[in-house]
Amino acid sequence: MSDITLSAGVRQNLLTLQSTADMMATTQNRLATGKKVNSALDNPTNFFTSQSLGARANDLNNLLDGIGNAIKTIEAADNGITAITKLVESAQSTARQALQDGSAGSGTVVESSSSISTNGLTPVSGESIQDQAKRQTLANLGFANGDTITLQTTDTATGSVSSIAINVGTTQKTDGTGPVATVQDVLDVINASGVATAEVTDAGKLKITGSDSETINLSIVDTGGDASTATTQATSLAASLGFGTNSNVDLSDPADGDYVDAGETAVTFTDGATAGAADSLSITTQANPAANSSTRQKLVSQFNDILGQIDKLAADASFNGINLINSSSSKLTVAFNEKRDAATKSELKIGGEDLTSSGLSISQVSSLSDTEANTSLDELSEALITLREAGSKFGSSLSTVQIRKDYTKAAINTLQTGADNLVLADTNEEGANLLALQTRQQLSTTALSLSSQADQAVLRLF
Repeated sequence: MSDITLSAGVRQNLLTLQSTADMMATTQNRLATGKKVNSALDNPTNFFTSQSLGARANDLNNLLDGIGNAIKTIEAADNGITAITKLVESAQSTARQALQDGSAGSGTVVESSSSISTNGLTPVSGESIQDQAKRQTLANLGFANGDTITLQTTDTATGSVSSIAINVGTTQKTDGTGPVATVQDVLDVINASGVATAEVTDAGKLKITGSDSETINLSIVDTGGDASTATTQATSLAASLGFGTNSNVDLSDPADGDYVDAGETAVTFTDGATAGAADSLSITTQANPAANSSTRQKLVSQFNDILGQIDKLAADASFNGINLINSSSSKLTVAFNEKRDAATKSELKIGGEDLTSSGLSISQVSSLSDTEANTSLDELSEALITLREAGSKFGSSLSTVQIRKDYTKAAINTLQTGADNLVLADTNEEGANLLALQTRQQLSTTALSLSSQADQAVLRLF
């Protein structure tokens, strides 16, 4: 108070005591907060630098959540790829089962009921029936120049017709050395045409094979037939090739008598009725497609169900609303720093993949015929390649994001450590300071007391 006068000694000790109290308050505040710089008044440079470093550390820390979500999104996609790969492999197994199913799809076959006649041949020691049948001449079998052997296949799925006509005495061997003369020459011409596959079996039988969706017709025309209706020349030629006898070219009658069911063989002939008129005989085996196999039909359903599961699995492989394998238009953007302008921002954009059955170009099947099963296996093989490439892509992206996550954590730690170093107090030092100040305070109090006692000595004079 201005109207109270203190002696110089008391005032000096009082000021010292007040200064010590201020320093004790400062030290106690540092010990309480752990910081030596608590405001810009303490140290403007350190305070604002620390704030800047801490703010960036907080920004990066906020990005860690996004980076973590990105990692989980990629992991979800990778899990989906792994599961879809297993489904594709399961579909491969189903297609292979269809190929192994012997009840249908093995091809349509026209096969003679007995061996090709070897009459007229000179026997060769040790020669097999198969070899004898192959070298048998058409002349020995009764064929003459002008007679015709026609092979025709009709694809029941597309309606496409393919045929090859062999005119005895005119059609050339495949090597161009002259007209066909033996059974082997006929086989060579048929096989070279691509219409069907012709062979002589170990038992010496003529066997012609087409695909499981093709109906096969073998026609034999004798241009100079006889007048007999009981024994026609065309029938006799067929019999020489092993198709029964003159009176029985057909195999056993079908149960329903119509010869139009899958795999059934029908035989018809036209008698020229007069000598010199052409006799013709037709042997037709109906296509026996895989669609007629109950086993394959079950596999068809199983195969298409797997494709449906692939689509559902791809749709389920999302995380936090982002799905990287259900559409090629999906996208994941991962930010690695707090910058937003194009020149300084750091981010990774991960494009999605369409790994649905359609995206993998895997088609549904209708019959799983040999052709369709093989086509599906090719598609599935390509799908596996696509899945491996997608897995590699996401694996690389996952590695990059994980590396940036680890880096961001390290950067946050560095920023926070640097910021703290600028403002944190040394608690050991501050503790020692507080102890010293407490001692100084006690001494200052004692000195103030002594000064007061000196002033009080005046009272003894009264």
